[in-house]
This record gives sequence, C-alpha cells and structure tokens, in this order.
Amino acid sequence: MPLRFVIIGGGPAGNTAATWAARLGADVTMVERDIVGGAAHLWDCIPSKTMIATGGAMSFTRRIAGMGLEGVRAEVDMSGLKDRVEGIVTKLNTSIGQLLQSQHVRMIRGAARLEGPHRVVVETSTGEEEMVADAVLVASGSRPRIPDWCAPDGERILTTRQCYPPPTLPEHLVVIGSGVTGVEFVHMFSTLGSKVSLLVSRQQVLPSKDAEVAAALEEDFLRRGVSLLKGARAVAIERGEHEVRVHCEDGRLVAGSHALLAIGSVPNTEDLGLAAAGVEVDGGGYIPISQHCQSNVGHIYAAGDVSGKLPLSSVAAMQGRKVAEHVMGLHTLVHRHLDYDKAASAIFTEPEIADVGLAEADAFATGLRSA
Repeated sequence: MPLRFVIIGGGPAGNTAATWAARLGADVTMVERDIVGGAAHLWDCIPSKTMIATGGAMSFTRRIAGMGLEGVRAEVDMSGLKDRVEGIVTKLNTSIGQLLQSQHVRMIRGAARLEGPHRVVVETSTGEEEMVADAVLVASGSRPRIPDWCAPDGERILTTRQCYPPPTLPEHLVVIGSGVTGVEFVHMFSTLGSKVSLLVSRQQVLPSKDAEVAAALEEDFLRRGVSLLKGARAVAIERGEHEVRVHCEDGRLVAGSHALLAIGSVPNTEDLGLAAAGVEVDGGGYIPISQHCQSNVGHIYAAGDVSGKLPLSSVAAMQGRKVAEHVMGLHTLVHRHLDYDKAASAIFTEPEIADVGLAEADAFATGLRSA
C-alpha cells in the first residue's frame, strides 16, 4: 500500500513536496483553501515584482534622453496594470495545477485541520471529508500582519495584498514599515509617480542588513524625493474623506492620500488543530522544526512560512523537496542538510540588493573576520 501523504497548503513548499513525493511513489493529497501556488506567493510576491517591473520601465523612460532618443512620457494605465498582474498570476496558478494533475496528486479545495496525529478533516463547500495520513506536511503559509490600532479598508488604508494595484494610484502614499517589503513598495510607487513618505521605526531602513547597504538605498530614496521619518513608530491611523493621517508614538503626524501596512506577516497556524495532534508551536505561532523539517511529532512536518525560517519561495520549495525525500526514506542515502545561512535573497529596489551568508556585523559578532 502506498504511503499516504497529506499536505496542508499548496504554496511553493506544498506543491513541490506533492510533486516530488508523488514521483517517488506516495499517494499524495494536497488541501488548499485559497489559491494553488500559494497566497503569499501569488497574491504578494509575484504581483509586487510585476508592478516593480512596470515601474522600472517607467523609470527608464525618464532617462531615455541620455540614450540619444527624444523624451518619452509614460503614464500608468491602472486597468492595464491590473490585467497584467492577473494574467501572470492566472498563468502560474494554471501551470502549477496542471503539473500536480500530471503527477496524479489529488487536490481538495477547503480548510484542513488535524484531529489527531494521523487524522485530517477537510471542510469543503459540500461538507466534511476525513482522511487518514501516514505523514502530514503543514505548509499553510502566512498573511500580512495587521496591528490592533488600525483597520485596513482596501481603499485608503491598505495591506500589501490590496495594492496590486490599488483602486487608484496614490497621490501621496505613507508606507509603514521599512523592512524588505516596505522598501520595495517605496521603490515601486515612487517609480510609478506617487509621492512617498516612509516611516522608519529605527534609525535606518532595512535594519537587518549592513548599514552601508541601507545608507546607499536611503540616499537613492532621498534623491527621488522620498520623505524618510526615522525613529517614527506608527500607533494609529485616522481616515478622512480624502486623506489618511498616521500618528506616531513620538507625536509626529504624517498625512497622505493612502497608507500602506508593511510590518511583517503572521503564520497561518491557529486553526489547524495542531494541539490535537500534539504539535508544538512557539510564541509567534511558528512550528519549530528539525533539520529534516520535522515538528516534535516525527511524522508531521512543517515547511514554508510556518516553519519560521527565511520567508522566501525558493527556501520553501527546497524545504518541500527535502520533506518529500525524508517521508519516502531517502534520508538514509548520502545527502546534504539545508543550511539557511547560505540561502541567497534579493531586494527589488534601485539599486537592487542581494546577499548570501552572514552580514558583516553578524560575522564579527561570532568571531569571524571578513576579507
């Protein structure tokens, strides 16, 4: 009898694990409640890079005179931009679904929960379905973090997933959060023509990156006319008829036409019945994992954003592959463990930023010397 492998979540971790395990002979069922391909991947990552590419094209037209060509003035077609984003997302969603079908992966649309170490229940539009699993992968992804002090409305107070594109191009966008997502949105909307203010809760953008890298990006933002408010921690957002007002902890007030929350994400683990299966989570809701992506319950694995590792599609996909190999017993062969310190990442700004390995400050802190 083939090994029964149930996967909760169809993002990069889930669909990679599904196709890999199916090729190795497992009987694979994948449950997805939102979109095959992953909500964070297809509703955040791909749309943002699509719009950044459009902004890059507009940025080039502003420099085109230096190429010996007459100036070209480009304007954003919001309807066309929306069609472009939706077209790319649909194509990826369709191709992933076709790949899963070709590997005979059973797909169920619904919300899954564990009701014991080996029992999975799925709520679908037609009722509940129960399954028995020999192995389970939790790869349910994450969603944008929304603080208690604001309520996004999809019109003027926005989460990242409400920006691809927003109903209208913001005249003045106030970005709350200066991590990777925040600076990419600053770059995106400033190239599309919006005035942008960035609230930086610390004393540099990209607080986890090298100070020299952050300084270079800040210099570019200032050259473009971006307003940087350092040490500004948002505590409230008021909405008026035609503007929003962001209140900061130190009393500063920033007004704009729109506000964007880019303050991280939270794992989708609270409604999965993990406690019923004996699976432990940490204080942030993430599932601690071993080098094989196992939870504290050996046959229940976690991968992707819920694992608390680097929140990158590339990392999630590799985790999914490693889970499939471990489930099917290939860990007994010669293999390499995942080393998250060696994962490469990129930030899609101008200038673009890429890194791999330890930051210089972290290397010094551990006693290593940089060349």
